[in-house]
Amino acid sequence: MWIKKKEIEQLSEFVKGYSSGEKLDIRVNKEGSFNILKNDIYALVNTKNEQIKAVETERDSLSDYMADISHQLKTPITSMMIMADLLEEAEPEKQTEFIHNIQISLNKMEWLVGALLKMAKLDAHAIDFIKNDIHTSELLETVKPSVAILLDIHNLTIELKQDCIIHCDKRWTTEALTNIVKNAIEYSPDGSVIEIDSGENPMYSWISVRDSGMGMDKTEYATLFKRFENSTNENGFGIGMPLALSILKGQGGDIDVDFGGRGEGTTFILKPKYVDEFFLRFMTFDFSSLISNFNLVFKKSTVA
Repeated sequence: MWIKKKEIEQLSEFVKGYSSGEKLDIRVNKEGSFNILKNDIYALVNTKNEQIKAVETERDSLSDYMADISHQLKTPITSMMIMADLLEEAEPEKQTEFIHNIQISLNKMEWLVGALLKMAKLDAHAIDFIKNDIHTSELLETVKPSVAILLDIHNLTIELKQDCIIHCDKRWTTEALTNIVKNAIEYSPDGSVIEIDSGENPMYSWISVRDSGMGMDKTEYATLFKRFENSTNENGFGIGMPLALSILKGQGGDIDVDFGGRGEGTTFILKPKYVDEFFLRFMTFDFSSLISNFNLVFKKSTVA
């Protein structure tokens, strides 16, 4: 097969253009090994371009993430520095107040640093989730000590409608459930009830948390699981809900939201991934061979 000089020049121009950032298309719908080569080069170049864009997007995302972390840490540090400067010359009552506020800021920073470390491990897929069959009631009992003070302050109660076995990593699912319950506490009116329910089907087991708040619409939901977007929530950092979602996704699961309606509260449904072994075998069974055997038997019986 003879390759025309013009075709070689065209291919060369394409490579040069790609190097300088130009967008060219050398694909052809013709037979021949050289044309196949041109199409392959085009596909390879496009793949490389996509990889470069993905790296650039990841780099920009990481840069924004680090800027957010810096801002979130700077706020409580600045607050503590101001109070520390005023502490020495303040009246005894004010000193007690400043010390109390500094302790609160330290606790918030400790929570934030811990949450960020957990998020980093989840992002790096550096966590080996150990899944076992755990009762919802057992998970809830582990959550309660972390939210007991908040429940008492707002005169809220938690009710478990149905206990069920959840196939999940106990430690990490407890972390996610705690953050979802804290969110429910924040949006529930004082003296109301937070409902916890659970169940399972062949595809997954689930836990739902329903608050008694005003509910939300889809525009509010869009930012709910974005890191640092809702900075008035989750200890003022806006990371508790995104952390919960990362934990569920790390287990191959997800979090669904039932918006209900205004004044009807919001329900969050945690779904650690779980597929029943029998159901999985059923779904992957080769029915074609069974049908073929059935048809063969049917034909033989008809002939007989």
